[in-house]
Amino acid sequence: MEGRGSSLTPALTVLGLPAVKRLRVNEIFYSLQGESTQVGRPCVLVRLTGCQMRCRWCDSEYSFYEGEWKTLEEVERAVSEFSCRLIELTGGEPLLQPGARPLMKRLCEAGYEVMLETGGGVDISGIDPRVRRIVDVKCPGSGEAANNRFANLDLLTPRDEVKFVLADRADYEWAQKLVRERGLCETCPVHFAPVEGELDAQVLADWILTDHLDVRLAGQLHKRLWGDARGV
Repeated sequence: MEGRGSSLTPALTVLGLPAVKRLRVNEIFYSLQGESTQVGRPCVLVRLTGCQMRCRWCDSEYSFYEGEWKTLEEVERAVSEFSCRLIELTGGEPLLQPGARPLMKRLCEAGYEVMLETGGGVDISGIDPRVRRIVDVKCPGSGEAANNRFANLDLLTPRDEVKFVLADRADYEWAQKLVRERGLCETCPVHFAPVEGELDAQVLADWILTDHLDVRLAGQLHKRLWGDARGV
């Protein structure tokens, strides 16, 4: 069994290329953007292998270990076959791989609109400023709150986004306190999403309205349409 970081480092000599010129890719697929401010838009998702976190409700555990090594050119070529301008890098944790940053820059240079979904435990600096960074801040209910890199919140710009996945009232109170203390709603869009099967979306909506919290109630459009199927 591979470790929490998916043992990517020993494989960096694969293909005989520098680490920044290749990626271990779990899947590349065409779907609708299921979350973020771009929800509902056609999007190509590039899911990279590996994650250092183990959130209790993770719905993509298969991405921890499964994947094939591809050059940046191969990834861009695969993306281009879908004729879609919106691209999202996701995982796992895409920023664990050195090739993620040059890939995003390459896609921006090619004219794509690029998004990044990161768990927030890895430094988000040094990313091409054209990329929309979506930082998933881990609440206590996830079991990974201690691994948040809170310095990332100081790097956010108006084009970025923040997401909190909430399991219960305790998570809500924790997230609300952080949002208010950091002034996150004045910085960029903030999303509160309930854990499916644990926190009712209507209950969360009532909390948000009662507290006059300027956040967006989020969901997962792709799951409403296709359930837990992969590649959608």
